[in-house]
Amino acid sequence: MGNQRLNELRSTDLNDELSNFATNLKLLCGFYRSISEVCRRIDVNRSQFNKYLSGSTRPSLYTMRKIAAFFGVEDYELQLPPRQFATILELRPVRVESENKNSFEKHVRNLQHFSSREIQKYQGYYFEYYMSLTYPGHILRSLVHLNCDDSVGYYKRIERLSPVHRGERKFRCVYKGMAFYLADRLFLIDYESLTCGEISQTSLFPSHKSRTTFLHGLKLGVSADHRHTPAATRVVFEFLGTDINKRKALGNCGLYTDESDEISPEIRWHIDNADRNEDVHLVPANL
Repeated sequence: MGNQRLNELRSTDLNDELSNFATNLKLLCGFYRSISEVCRRIDVNRSQFNKYLSGSTRPSLYTMRKIAAFFGVEDYELQLPPRQFATILELRPVRVESENKNSFEKHVRNLQHFSSREIQKYQGYYFEYYMSLTYPGHILRSLVHLNCDDSVGYYKRIERLSPVHRGERKFRCVYKGMAFYLADRLFLIDYESLTCGEISQTSLFPSHKSRTTFLHGLKLGVSADHRHTPAATRVVFEFLGTDINKRKALGNCGLYTDESDEISPEIRWHIDNADRNEDVHLVPANL
């Protein structure tokens, strides 16, 4: 009898969530001209969407996240009691955008919804290594700090475009950006925050070890000189920890010759852009 009662209560809770979702979805759709427009913009089958509105079926987690991202709410909020959900909308009104308007915020929200919380394991400080796009024959070592808010990473990257330990005036670039964990890959996109004259993107293989040491991938950007030449290069991230001496780390950032003993042979090999496999594409070095 106890198990039967427990099953009845669970069934009731599921039915309530389904009913709540249908009611809340109808409320959100009311902000648009038609159900057809909503279905077209979310890219959901109209007949299937009608089943959601009637409360006869629940969407998959993937579709639930698509719907939530479109309306600018969290997926769990869609299943709250209608009165509570309406109160949330009063405090955070639905932003109705023109169908023809490409909203940058909308695209970022989509990425946020589909980014995995796996990214949290990569929080901390890193040295970034790659062959300089501005100074041929030199390796650039930079400092990256990645911190996370739920499933989205925010990071700052500091470059010093001068030789290390020479006492020369250091030309510094500061990049700020966001990181996403999508389809078992880390994607980082940033911009040069001092001049706003450059955007770069980095794609990294994740580490499936219990302790992250190195991340390998590719970087796409432009040179820092007057030519701003677009280029791609292999890149390595070396994990330093979550609490480091930042002054000391920055002191070790800058330009090194490609034969410098201060850069390990393993890192030099992984960022060498030489064609190793006769591939027509530049791909990360073999791990």
